[in-house]
Amino acid sequence: MNIALSVGLMLLLLVLAVPFWVSVGLGTILLLAMTHALPFTLVGEALFEAVNSFELIGIPLFILTGDVMVRSGLAHKLLDLAEATTGNLRSGLGTSTVLGCGFFACISGSDAADAAAIGRITLSRLEKRGYPMAYACALVASGACTGILIPPSIAYIIIGMSLGISSATLFTAAAVPGVIVLVAVMLTNVIVNNIHGYENSKQPFSFTRWVKAVYEAKFAILIPFIILGGIYAGLFTPTESAAVAVATALLVGLGEKAINVSDFPAMLGTSARVCGVILPIIAVAMLFSQALTVLDVPQSMVSGLTSFTSDKTTLIFMMLLIFIIAGMFMETTPNIVILAPLLYPVSQAIGMNQFHFCVFMITSLGLGFITPPMGLNLFVVSGLTGEPIMRIAKHALPFVLAMVLVSILIAFAPELSLWAIKR
Repeated sequence: MNIALSVGLMLLLLVLAVPFWVSVGLGTILLLAMTHALPFTLVGEALFEAVNSFELIGIPLFILTGDVMVRSGLAHKLLDLAEATTGNLRSGLGTSTVLGCGFFACISGSDAADAAAIGRITLSRLEKRGYPMAYACALVASGACTGILIPPSIAYIIIGMSLGISSATLFTAAAVPGVIVLVAVMLTNVIVNNIHGYENSKQPFSFTRWVKAVYEAKFAILIPFIILGGIYAGLFTPTESAAVAVATALLVGLGEKAINVSDFPAMLGTSARVCGVILPIIAVAMLFSQALTVLDVPQSMVSGLTSFTSDKTTLIFMMLLIFIIAGMFMETTPNIVILAPLLYPVSQAIGMNQFHFCVFMITSLGLGFITPPMGLNLFVVSGLTGEPIMRIAKHALPFVLAMVLVSILIAFAPELSLWAIKR
């Protein structure tokens, strides 16, 4: 009853448009007042410890790297390379747009940043090629879902911190599933385009053009190579790789005179604003999660679900449903911090590997970026174009279905997540 009242207060405040971190914070304070799960004298310390993590430094650094890439024009060169690679295919510009989202995902670690950066560059071009603007928005929003699925990913940093699991190992485990999602979005676009005949032109593949695009994008390619190569080779931690990537991107931008020192305050301000949203949510959500743990809620959830059914397949589908519904109504960060400690014991009870569980959870939550009412990516592309949210969401339905199928595949094929870390 105490937990129900606490959650009820959170939901009421959210309906009244109170900021998420304030809603969760007040609900947690109410829970602590009613249950005395943690002394109030420890609340300040608990909030500080929740964000006093070296790994969290990677969040503003990855965001800053993505901003530098956009401002310096390096992101445009990645898109030019993507179009030179796949532009000759039917649905070529749509396919290259999704591939460009994947390239940028290797840098920014954020869905919203991915959608905003790629959307600004490609949406008008997609419309000129014959795509309805609402569908073009849905395509970019869906492709940008790879922002948290392809390493490096802010989501994997947060879930690693929440569960005490190595983020670097999670990055390795997530690589193949992230690429599978990317390919699924590409194939869905090809199928939809063949049905409706949206794209009205294509160009022959030119090896000379491709080589030129690779050369032009050499510094842009260098950034994800440093990030992922350094992590997978064991040279850097994710946080260290983010710092090196920022330094490299700044040096390249300054060297090519694409940015100057006067741009630094605006870039730092962008990163600070995003962190100003994420970190308070992490702090209060971690406090709420600690209170639930003290009250034995995770253990009760394990007992409740396993008493309802002991069938592994049924429990996996129940977790998938929880992740999808939660993603529709809350951002990824609070979902991770609150749900991961609750459902991780359930995954352990059915013998699911810890890295496999994390990849399954993040992939499933990724659906929330293109499903109303939350649908952050939908709001980003709508803000860029003025297209109504629900019209974009309607065109995003095929991509939602594709991502659900991929989530099920990942859930029941653990080797997709584990083969790289077992090598």
